[in-house]
Amino acid sequence: MNSLLVSLRVALATMLVCVGGYTAVILGVGVLTPDSAQGSLITRPDGTIIGSRLIAQKFDKPHYFWPRPSAPDYNASGAAGSNKSPTSADLTDRAKQTVERYGATQDKPLPADLAAASGGGLDPHITAHAALYQADRVAPARGVAREAIVALIERHTFSPGGPLTPDRLVNVLELNLALDRDFDPTSSSK
Repeated sequence: MNSLLVSLRVALATMLVCVGGYTAVILGVGVLTPDSAQGSLITRPDGTIIGSRLIAQKFDKPHYFWPRPSAPDYNASGAAGSNKSPTSADLTDRAKQTVERYGATQDKPLPADLAAASGGGLDPHITAHAALYQADRVAPARGVAREAIVALIERHTFSPGGPLTPDRLVNVLELNLALDRDFDPTSSSK
């Protein structure tokens, strides 16, 4: 009987910590960071939702920065990576099309994050190097000097781990919104 009471007390304590404690911590984080609890949404001044800072969107016009490739074609309801083998002909064909789309050459190789999808296929960030790689396409499409585009990229880059991470990133949606705000877009559609 004594071991039954001990077992019940351990089970009760475990449930209080794992159920009650965990729920309280998650609720506390949600109260302290309401933007992240609401999906990190980006809205227009009128309240219209444009997108989320956490989910990539498809941009394919030349006057916008393009995100990483996406296995689920940027469908947030079905986040997934590709299940294709590195030796897959389909994957090789997709990579060749991506390289051709960017006009990459041996002298100007395509940054890896522009050639390969992320694990979930919805990574909203690209490296600063990948954004700078696209500046040569975006600047003339916008009718703006490359230096102005580079300065815009620099203003929107960040290091996710602070000084501990050497790679700087940029959020593609936020960078494209800044493009539209700072430089007249040739088209408002993606």
